[in-house]
Amino acid sequence: MVRERPWPSRRSRPGILQCIVFTGLGIIVLVSLVVLIFWLVVRPKALEYTVDDARVYGFNLTASHALNATFDLTLRSYNRNHRVSVYYDFMEVTVWYDDQMVAFTEVAPFYQRRRNVTTLDVIAAATSTPLLGSVEKSLKHDRSAGKVGLEVRVRARIRLKVGVVKTKHYTLRVYCAPVLVSFSATPTFDRVYCDVDI
Repeated sequence: MVRERPWPSRRSRPGILQCIVFTGLGIIVLVSLVVLIFWLVVRPKALEYTVDDARVYGFNLTASHALNATFDLTLRSYNRNHRVSVYYDFMEVTVWYDDQMVAFTEVAPFYQRRRNVTTLDVIAAATSTPLLGSVEKSLKHDRSAGKVGLEVRVRARIRLKVGVVKTKHYTLRVYCAPVLVSFSATPTFDRVYCDVDI
């Protein structure tokens, strides 16, 4: 008497979908462990930015509702990290007044070591920058009052370096406000602490 073996049930075989799910979960767990170990070893800290000085030269509102001025800024960047250094591959600094950009400049690429303070002397120029009517009116008022409140923004493309490993590019954004610039012949300035986002 010949006994036929029954075909194995489909449910008893691990399906392709099940293998994919388990593999995906394994990869997620592995990546999470790597990130956790990296964080525990490196303990990354946020970069700190301040505006240590700000002056304005050649301020002139023209008859054609445009602004000419040179904004002389001293930015201070502090990398508090013990194991992370930073490559700045691109940096742009802009000066804003009342939600309108009035001046900008670019900063040459540089490298910031660990536990390092880098001072950036930045000159942002407004050359015949056309102004909105409300902005021009507010600037005239502030000019007559002797002090103008600005916002300084920084946008940079950075790479982080840990040991010999460099990360992909990240976008660094820095917001500094209010930056009060005096028109006095002997201006005083109070350091402004900035918000930093990566």
